[in-house]
Amino acid sequence: MKKTVLLSIVAATLMLGSCASQQPASTAAQTTAAPETTAAAVTEAPAPDDGSMYEDLSNGMPANFEASDGWTNGDPFNVTWYSGNVTFENGKMQLVIDKDAKPKKGVPYSGGEFRSKDFYHYGRYEVSMKAIKNDGVVSSYFTYTGPSDNNPWDEIDIEILGKDTTQLQFNYYVDSKGGHEYMYELGFDASEDFHTYAFEWHKDSIIWFVDGEEAYRVEKDPSKLPSTAGKIMANAWCGKGVDGWLKAFKEDKLPLTAEYEWVKFTPFDE
Repeated sequence: MKKTVLLSIVAATLMLGSCASQQPASTAAQTTAAPETTAAAVTEAPAPDDGSMYEDLSNGMPANFEASDGWTNGDPFNVTWYSGNVTFENGKMQLVIDKDAKPKKGVPYSGGEFRSKDFYHYGRYEVSMKAIKNDGVVSSYFTYTGPSDNNPWDEIDIEILGKDTTQLQFNYYVDSKGGHEYMYELGFDASEDFHTYAFEWHKDSIIWFVDGEEAYRVEKDPSKLPSTAGKIMANAWCGKGVDGWLKAFKEDKLPLTAEYEWVKFTPFDE
């Protein structure tokens, strides 16, 4: 594993210290335990003056990111997050779903979650990723903040459901209120190759993109859209109690791996 030579720091809104636990990627469930995060040792470099961020994940764990480690979010997540499920091999980051050798609280599987240490606000969020194809699984890229950060729960999602990797689900939460799912036909299988997914977060709109082309937009009064700066996140997990959404999880092909090449943020002055 190579050590990264990049660190990105961007202005944060009023936040209180480090994050203590984590969130649902698209369904309401709050984590119950404080994180014990780990990250590879890194060589720090000056941050860009404009607040932008680009992390090439072929260099290993970026200094400004960490792996969730040692807790579970509760339903509908049927995994415990472990730093060992976030790996860097062959020039990519892998988020791994597997059986848990020492299950906690009756949760039989382990999952990988990658998240920034800092908080990001209005701007363009981009990722190059390849999703998992398997019933009952979600591969994601999103922003999140919530009660664990002493904030309202605001979230913007890119989620690929393993039951049909020719579709992409967009969603967002405003002060814990979701229900804004939109399914987009990709025209390709997201599990077969890397593609670029992005969203632009503005005060009065969210615009999602696939391989540089606009896919979907929401335009509303700012009070009805996310407004609280959040962490940049990616995770891979299997669900329980949500068979109608994800289909029943199939474990016969474990371990399952979602792969990521890079993440990028470009701030907007809003």
